[in-house]
Amino acid sequence: MSGSKHQHHGYVLLWYYYRKFKQDAGSLVKWLLLAFLTGYIVGGISSLFSFVLSVVTSFRENHLWVFLFLPVMGIVIVFLYKTMGKDDGGTNQVFSTVRAKDEVPFRSAPLIFVSTVLTHLVGGSAGREGAAIQLGGSIGNQLGRWMKLDEEDMHVMVMCGMSAAFSALFGTPMAAAIFALEVVSVGVMYYTALMPCVVAALIATKFAAGLGIHPETFHVMDVPEITMINALKMGTIAIGCAAVSVVFCVALRQTGVFFHEKLKNKYIRAVVAGLVIILITILLQTTDYMGAGIGIITNAIEYGKTDNFAFLWKMVLTVITMRAGFKGGEIVPSFCIGASFGCVMGHLLGLSPSLCAAAGMAAVFCGVTNCPITSILIAFELFGFDGVAYYLIAVSISYAASGYYSLYKDQTIVYSKYKARYVNHKTRM
Repeated sequence: MSGSKHQHHGYVLLWYYYRKFKQDAGSLVKWLLLAFLTGYIVGGISSLFSFVLSVVTSFRENHLWVFLFLPVMGIVIVFLYKTMGKDDGGTNQVFSTVRAKDEVPFRSAPLIFVSTVLTHLVGGSAGREGAAIQLGGSIGNQLGRWMKLDEEDMHVMVMCGMSAAFSALFGTPMAAAIFALEVVSVGVMYYTALMPCVVAALIATKFAAGLGIHPETFHVMDVPEITMINALKMGTIAIGCAAVSVVFCVALRQTGVFFHEKLKNKYIRAVVAGLVIILITILLQTTDYMGAGIGIITNAIEYGKTDNFAFLWKMVLTVITMRAGFKGGEIVPSFCIGASFGCVMGHLLGLSPSLCAAAGMAAVFCGVTNCPITSILIAFELFGFDGVAYYLIAVSISYAASGYYSLYKDQTIVYSKYKARYVNHKTRM
């Protein structure tokens, strides 16, 4: 009788483990398929977006007169959002969706696509990753709805879309996958979405490369041996980068408040800001600050050359552009600000300007997004591993020294940067 009970108990355990294995295997297969689907769809649309941006940028560079239409295009973008995007919350809405507080409307995808292209066409100082996050999040959200996924799975789909779009545009699948997990709640990683985000990011990158969209890579010159003196110099640069990132975030917030109070009419705001940008650009006598600023990044890292105040002018023009109602993103401009600032500091401190530009780029990105792991991975994927020690120093110090400021008002600091303590409060802008 006792043997019969043990045998029955064994069958129950086997049945339990079989059902558990079947459930886990089914979940794995489901997310592999969904990640492949998201990677291909978002990768394809993001590749189209990247191609269109390249076309309009090339057109602007060959027909500089189009820059004079910046105020007109501002009016068009404001009109589009007033008529079709009243409930569009931008990148912050994507973060809210991941935390189960909101949904990303599907019309956000075409709206941010068109408005970012228009901004780049006329030379607004803006990036493209804000569009990438919204494009990917919106498409991922819609795919989840079509698949009739539950609320928790919908959030994973949004993160998959974010990773795929970021990866297709920048060609950095490691950083793209981790960014979606890391950016929403600082101190907490959404490991549930790790495998789907990695697969979606890799598929999107391969898809984009197959269509001729290749990632930016930079050759860092003159990486010196790591010594105490060099480490101290890099630490000094990192503290400077943290200060720059705080100034950038505060400037974005305060300019937004100023525009809201002094230029309440959004059409007038876009026109005035557009005229100011045109005036500053004419006075500076350079087109370097139009668009994302890739040329400044390339000169700083590849050749160790930059204007001493390039980081400041890029910051000023980006702040005015983004807070006036033009669309795009602040991350690539933050790359530009960090690279040019790091290059200047490298010259001042006698440390390789090329290396300092690369480290500065990663450090300022970390300071404005509070994403140290993503920042380190971006450095590895864009610059290689020769300067690993310097990138680690720059990113870790910038993360600690930049406080609780962020580009994104809906980003949450879950755990303190300075103590093993739960704080759970919104970031400052």
